[in-house]
Amino acid sequence: MNQKLESEDNHPPSGILTKIKKYFRNPFFIKTQSVSEITDFLKDAVDLNIIDKEAESIANKAIRLGKTTVKEIMVPRVDMVTVGLDEDTSIVIDRIIESGHSRYPVIGKDRDEVSGILLAKDILPKIVEGESNFNVLDMLREPNIVPETKKADSLLEEFKKDKSHLAVVIDEYGVICGLVTIEDILEELVGEIEDEHDIEEDEIVEISMGTFSADAKVEIEDFIKFFDLKIDAMNIDAETLGGFVINQLGVLPKVGDKIEIENLVIKVTHADDRKIDKVLIAKT
Repeated sequence: MNQKLESEDNHPPSGILTKIKKYFRNPFFIKTQSVSEITDFLKDAVDLNIIDKEAESIANKAIRLGKTTVKEIMVPRVDMVTVGLDEDTSIVIDRIIESGHSRYPVIGKDRDEVSGILLAKDILPKIVEGESNFNVLDMLREPNIVPETKKADSLLEEFKKDKSHLAVVIDEYGVICGLVTIEDILEELVGEIEDEHDIEEDEIVEISMGTFSADAKVEIEDFIKFFDLKIDAMNIDAETLGGFVINQLGVLPKVGDKIEIENLVIKVTHADDRKIDKVLIAKT
C-alpha cells in the first residue's frame, strides 16, 4: 500500500501534465488567457522534473517573443546590404560575393521603394554561364514589407506559412528603417545561429576563385603562412591582420580602403570607428 502511494507521489498531477503537453505541442504560438498562467505551468513542470531549466528558459523566451516587436530585433537600415534596381550587374555580383548573404532587398528609384527581393541562388547560374547582361528585374521575388510595430512571433508565423525568410521593415511614414530575417527571430529564442555564410572567428575562407574573406583578428603569422608570403612576421609591428592593415595605412581604415602586399590586395569590408572586423583578400 505504502509502495503504491510512494509511486503515485513521484508522478505529477494529471491536470498539470495535460496542460504541459498541450503547451509543448505548440510552443511558439501560445493561445492562453494569460502569460502568468503559462509561467506557472512552467515552474510546476521544472519542480516536477518534467522539463529542465534549459527547456524552461527557451519556453520563457518564446513567451517574451509575443511582446517583442520587429523594431527591437531588426537589422537597422544603415547596416542593410541592398541592391539598386538600375545598378550594373558586375557591381551586384561583387556585392553578393563580398557580403555572402542569400537575400537582398532591391531598391527602386525612390530610396524607400522596395521593388522586390533578389536571391543569390537565382543569380548564380547566370554567373556560371558567363552572362553579364541580365536584368535583375526579371529575377525579383515578391517583397514582404511589415511595420516596425509588428510582433516577432506573428512574423515568424508568416515566415512559416509563406516559406519566406526576410521582411523589409518600415516606420509609420512608410520609410524603410531596417530588415528582419527568420534567423533574427530564432536567435531571440535560442541564441546566435551560425549558418553556412557565417565566417568563424580567426578564419580565412575562400569564397570564390582567388578571393578570400578573413576575420581581422587572424594572427599575422597565420596570415603569412596561409598565403605563403615572403615577409617576416618579426618585422611587423602588429599581432593581427587588422593591426597590420592599420599600420600600413597609418590611419584607422574605412570600409573600402585597400592595401597591397606582394600578390595580394586587402580590402576592408566591415569596420566601425574603433576597429576593423572583416577584410576581403584578392590574389592579383
